[in-house]
Amino acid sequence: MPMSKNNEFNNFLSRLEKLSDEHRKEATSKRHQSGNRTARENLHHLIEEDSFVEFGAFAVAAQRSRKEYDALQTETSADGVITGFCEINSNEIGTENSHAAAIIYDYSVLAGTQGYFHHQKLDRIIDKAKKYGLPVVIFTEGGGGRPGDVDVNTQIAGLNVPTFSKWASLTGSSLRIAVSNGYCFAGNAALFGTADFRIATENSWIGMAGPAMIEGGGLGKYEPTDIGPSSMHEMNGTIDFLAKDEKEATDVAKKLLSYFQGKKESFETSEQNRLRELIPEDRKWGYPIRDIIEVICDQGSFLELRRNFGRSVVTGFFRLEGKPFGILANDCQQLGGAIDAMSAEKSSEFLTLCDEHNIPIVSMVDTPGFMVGPESEEESAVTRMSKLFKTGAKLSVPLVAIYLRKAYGLGAMAMVGGSFHDPIYSASWPTGEFGGMGLEGAVHLGFKRELAAVKDSKERELLFDQLVASAYEKGKAIEAAAHLEIDAVIDPADTRKIILKACNNYKKGNNTQ
Repeated sequence: MPMSKNNEFNNFLSRLEKLSDEHRKEATSKRHQSGNRTARENLHHLIEEDSFVEFGAFAVAAQRSRKEYDALQTETSADGVITGFCEINSNEIGTENSHAAAIIYDYSVLAGTQGYFHHQKLDRIIDKAKKYGLPVVIFTEGGGGRPGDVDVNTQIAGLNVPTFSKWASLTGSSLRIAVSNGYCFAGNAALFGTADFRIATENSWIGMAGPAMIEGGGLGKYEPTDIGPSSMHEMNGTIDFLAKDEKEATDVAKKLLSYFQGKKESFETSEQNRLRELIPEDRKWGYPIRDIIEVICDQGSFLELRRNFGRSVVTGFFRLEGKPFGILANDCQQLGGAIDAMSAEKSSEFLTLCDEHNIPIVSMVDTPGFMVGPESEEESAVTRMSKLFKTGAKLSVPLVAIYLRKAYGLGAMAMVGGSFHDPIYSASWPTGEFGGMGLEGAVHLGFKRELAAVKDSKERELLFDQLVASAYEKGKAIEAAAHLEIDAVIDPADTRKIILKACNNYKKGNNTQ
């Protein structure tokens, strides 16, 4: 922008220039040398060009009594956090549904710490997001609270900060997607952990306290890289997606947000007849559930979350004819598809988020039931698994049940909202099989005396196989449909069509319809 003869306007332009990466060359160079992007580079990648309306850009750290104001303008630009309104994914979703709020921490400003004006900026943008129902994408890199803001009397501890309560209050109203890169400790980690979805790069360390606080508490001396590596958090369920770097993390954040923004008009499909061949004829053989999901959904639309946590259940999002759906599916290649405590917790949390934000759910069932045994109970199985029934009882969005193969016991019921009659529609592939428990186990228990009476081991095995085969015939999908335990048996190639038709009458202001 050219300079003007008006001094005040020129002063404004000069101040505005100090916000740019070009003006802050040393800080920018340091970020690039460490293999990271600047805060504004992440911002520009996230949002549509020229869509940003920034709040509080001219704020500086409350340290004017210790530093020159001119230096603060450069060294503490925007007081370490960029906030504002924006558009995200408007080229795919349309402008009307693309409005959002962005919060980007700037680690080059006092290690991304949270200061006095910093918190005021957060509070204001959170308030606006809540008032206008805007989703929020937040980049949380930073070291937590900042003790150096000496201009402000914090009144002893400064714990009367409403930011964390305001952020938590967005639950169920404004979607929150958090991205972590580098160090994310203390207050920054609290914001990250409270988000609905959490994305972290491989170069991330996330913890409720950094090294200084840990050492100050007498708990030992640690390097920052000793605390909460993202590889650990991927396994314990803290993060939903582990990204290679900031670029991939931003791309995932945009894709994840898009499911909550509505329908895409353009889509491509796969050959649906392939679905008839993806379940092995031998019922004891496993198969890759993700191959089935990828064929059913619009091409390239499937995004899996928390892949390495609770691995016997797959959770994520996909699209059918551009419409977003949540997907819940048993993975028979992990624990035979049995639902353990971790996968139950993962599933329950996922269903809650779909329900809060009006996303219909597809549940693909192939499970022998809940994981049982002493080791399972050590993981608080009773409460964590039962939570699935509590969540299912509260679902207000439609859930379509697709039974692929095994549908046994309480675990199968929990996969579809708590009862086989809870889904808006229950359909099985011809390979479906149904029972109060695993067929082999049911025969062992139900025919214990008859089996024990056969002394010859080969004859006993033959009788067992005959009884299992009989139980299987009685539990076939067609028999379950004949007894109205399910609504229909369908051609696998019609699965997409059936799901869409089943949800056609769902209204409730759903952004997918």
